Amino acid sequence: MSASSHASSPAAAPTAPASPFGAPTDSLRLPSIDGLLAFEAAARLGSLERAADALHISASAVGKRIATLEERLGQPLLTRQPLRLTAAGKEYLGQVQTALSLLAAVPLHQREQQGLTRLSISSPPTFARQVLVPALPGFAAAHPDVELELLLSTPYLDQPAPPAEVEIFAGEIPAGGVVLLDDVVAPMAAPALLARLGTIESPADLASAPLLRTPLQPWSPWLRAAGLDWPEPASGTRFVDLGLTLEAAACGQGIVLGRPSLAATYLRGGSLKRLFDLAVPAAMPYGLVRHGDGEAARVFSGWLARHCESLSAGTRKDSPDPSDKLSDPPTRR
Repeated sequence: MSASSHASSPAAAPTAPASPFGAPTDSLRLPSIDGLLAFEAAARLGSLERAADALHISASAVGKRIATLEERLGQPLLTRQPLRLTAAGKEYLGQVQTALSLLAAVPLHQREQQGLTRLSISSPPTFARQVLVPALPGFAAAHPDVELELLLSTPYLDQPAPPAEVEIFAGEIPAGGVVLLDDVVAPMAAPALLARLGTIESPADLASAPLLRTPLQPWSPWLRAAGLDWPEPASGTRFVDLGLTLEAAACGQGIVLGRPSLAATYLRGGSLKRLFDLAVPAAMPYGLVRHGDGEAARVFSGWLARHCESLSAGTRKDSPDPSDKLSDPPTRR
């Protein structure tokens, strides 16, 4: 056969490797390992709560994982109230326990990291960014055996907290919860903005200043305490996040009514200055509630409460220094 004949012959299509499962992969309905673990623990221990303790997650998370597994398989495995195995669940449980035993025997699944205790935490974005994240290295150094998983929740945007063992929230403290930060708010601004505005010596001098607005912290309580019968700011960007208002203020976009505890990094770095001693209680306290009673959740909750107490003490007296004045800005008339 000539070389040209070889060149013109169509190339043979590559043969796809056979599935190791003995069936086409598109016909498989493989569930998640988390779902299998939740189902096995609930079936073996007889309740979602005991399964939650064993897996170090919340009972609601166990229930959701089992529901996802049942949806994947197209049939119920457990009845609720009381929790009992269905006929399909009994058959499936034995198969799952065998599969999990095989996976547990794999040497690579037994590395040292598997000894870590994982703890899930949900938090509003501003608290996570301004309070929690800067302090996490201290917790990690003191508790290297606890691996944290940080989730964000924005309930004011109809995005409630995802299932987590420790939930940090802003608002009314539920039964069993503890207060983390129940602090105050006061006006703060960037030095560059103050230089453009001129001298601000009293609250009345804010009349022509841009006041940043957010529905999470209205101005009216502070204005009333200052003896000013002014309406809420009605123009400018509306920030539905306390951290964004602080960032906008640090960029010189306006004056923010901020919490010293949340603005600590800005105040220490000089990108924001507190304008007056006058402060009023913040609109919403930050609190914490534990779902479940695992040791890691108790340790983390105690550590965070102490950190917030220290943070509040360090910012409680954070007021303008009379000797720290901007260089002679022009007086407004």
